[in-house]
Amino acid sequence: MWRYLRLESLGVIEEAELDLGPGFTVITGETGAGKTMVVTALGLLRGERADLALVRRGAERARIEASVLATPEVAALVEEAGGHVDDDELVLARVLTSQGRSRALAGGSTVPAALLARLADSLVAVHGQSDQQRLVRPQEQRGALDRFAGSAVADLIEQYRPAYERLRELQARLSDLRTHAGERLQRLDLLRHALDEIDAVDPQPGEDEELVQRENRLAHAESLAAAAVGASTVLSEDENSAAAAIAAAQSVVDPVTGNDPRIEALAERLKRASIDLTDIASEFAAYAADVELDPSGLAAVQDRRAALTALQRRYGPSLDEVIAWAERARAEVLELDLDDTAIERLEQDVQTTRETVVDLARQLTEARTAAAEQLSGEVGAELADLALPSAQLEVRVVRGEPGPHGADDVEIWFAANSGAEPRPLARAASGGELSRLMLAIEVVLAGRDPVPTLVFDEVDAGIGGRTAVEVGRRLARLAQHAQVIAVTHLPQVAAFADAHFIVSKSDDGTVTSSSVLRLDQSGRVDELARMLAGLDDSSAAQQHARELLDLARTP
Repeated sequence: MWRYLRLESLGVIEEAELDLGPGFTVITGETGAGKTMVVTALGLLRGERADLALVRRGAERARIEASVLATPEVAALVEEAGGHVDDDELVLARVLTSQGRSRALAGGSTVPAALLARLADSLVAVHGQSDQQRLVRPQEQRGALDRFAGSAVADLIEQYRPAYERLRELQARLSDLRTHAGERLQRLDLLRHALDEIDAVDPQPGEDEELVQRENRLAHAESLAAAAVGASTVLSEDENSAAAAIAAAQSVVDPVTGNDPRIEALAERLKRASIDLTDIASEFAAYAADVELDPSGLAAVQDRRAALTALQRRYGPSLDEVIAWAERARAEVLELDLDDTAIERLEQDVQTTRETVVDLARQLTEARTAAAEQLSGEVGAELADLALPSAQLEVRVVRGEPGPHGADDVEIWFAANSGAEPRPLARAASGGELSRLMLAIEVVLAGRDPVPTLVFDEVDAGIGGRTAVEVGRRLARLAQHAQVIAVTHLPQVAAFADAHFIVSKSDDGTVTSSSVLRLDQSGRVDELARMLAGLDDSSAAQQHARELLDLARTP
């Protein structure tokens, strides 16, 4: 429930404050006085787009502030955004500057305007004349029926929507796989051909370096063997060999080694050098014997190197990269091979999910059909009391293909008079009839709406007399279950209010300003008389006004 609303420099209103309470509150005033500014203010607090033209001329900014009784869910959202709710009372504000900037506040903290919209969804519902045109749209008619059906439809939609989105996702993936099947097969052939080529060579890690070394040995085998033989001869076989020189030195030194430890150590080193030279000479001889003189082997190595080089040119600068590419290609081939299995699996998933969607859509159709019959009856009863006793209203549910909201097209068909064939609402109702139908539907829906505050902005346009009395009576009845705020030009409606505010305009010749005043009983009589006769001092109109107030108090 909204407790107060304060407006500052908004349009023609310089400053105004409305203390709001439970029950039925009306706001009246002459045309152009600014009474719709109250609804505009509520719209801004509901996160609607700010308009620079709303800032009062000459003012630097406009400010709208309200105190609202917050639900636990609303309080949690505000506190999550950094705001504070004190004793369940939430303060909302919107500030507009003459430079075109806008700021939204909730619980003393600056918040995005989108958060105000989210909060307002559970705080207030506003019904204006523009809703009459929205009502002729099929999606609005479906929405009205779903609101009326309540949890019977809402619970099913909560199950249906994720299933429908899942079906669309699966269908898209299946279509993508099928669409790119040719490309997939072409890619698969290329990969398999490349792997066959690599597998035929079967490269091994580090093989290219080993082949380089082997090719060098085979290509220079004769010179390598000759060098080894020559070295072995120089070391050990010639009369002037290193071994002979060491042996001669030993023969000179050995006789005197016992006379001095130092020369004995040198003699020991000569002995070790002799042993090492003998080993080296033997290894040179063995190397020469092992050198492979194999022209055919050399050709084979060179062919192998050429094959590896060809792979490196195609699949990687180095042999290690060729091997890594082959591993990746094998994984991709495995994945592409699995696509056939994936298509089969996706086809099964699509079929299973489609069955779920169709079944939930069928349940939605049944729930909507049952609700449509009940809604038709309740709205028809309201229309009879709104001077349309012969009106026929049918809410039709037509089954179609599954979509985001189910498989149903919902249409309201209407006929105002007996004997007339019902037709789609857009072609069947005049402006006045549409206004009454709109009000009847909103009254029926609002009684089922958990939103604690309902605002009606001149939805009674185009009606009058006895019908207007019935409108007032219905709004008062609705106010027994929710806070109702109505902007009206009808005295018959205003008479039923628990609280009555008037927006009055004054003009000093240079600037026009409006103020908002709560009326006492005497003031209400004067205002109703003005609304009835257009005169402030008509005794007949005042008498009629008192009669209206008495009528409104009659159970």
